Amino acid sequence: MALVEDCSLVLGSMETARAEVDLAELVGAYSALLFRVAHSVLRSEAEAEDVVQDVFVRVLEHRRSLNGVQDMRVWLVRIAWNLAIDRRRRVRPAQFDEGFAEGLVARDVPADAALDEARRMRAVLREMERLPRAERHVLLLSAVEELGTAEMAEVLGRSESAVRALLFRARTRLRERLERGVAA
Repeated sequence: MALVEDCSLVLGSMETARAEVDLAELVGAYSALLFRVAHSVLRSEAEAEDVVQDVFVRVLEHRRSLNGVQDMRVWLVRIAWNLAIDRRRRVRPAQFDEGFAEGLVARDVPADAALDEARRMRAVLREMERLPRAERHVLLLSAVEELGTAEMAEVLGRSESAVRALLFRARTRLRERLERGVAA
């Protein structure tokens, strides 16, 4: 009887060690992506970091069913997205901060070009804020997080054709608004 208990303890600790290794791999592979997803919604580094931690807490809570996850990246992004949306509703409507726009500018450009690009980025982000929520969401996932249509559909719980239509409308509306802003 003691041997059976010892074996189950050893197997349990081996399973725990494997889960920890997998969690470490997941954190290393996806934490930056999940931070960007959360930050694009919340616009707060501290809030985004909290969301990333909450995502990995969910992973720990569901570690026994992880084998059933078909696309780990999309599953994690969906959790981060939903947690960030929930947190944004509870906390406050967020606006893009200056650091977010500057973080989108390439690092290897001259300072004057970087300033000009950051200014353009801020204008784009301001106009994105004014888009209807669904259009803003698909645009964020597409442009900032570089997700494909199928991935966005899964994250948002919509059909791929609905995502394509939203993305088309969002890009068209954003382009029109930016052109009017340049002409003004």
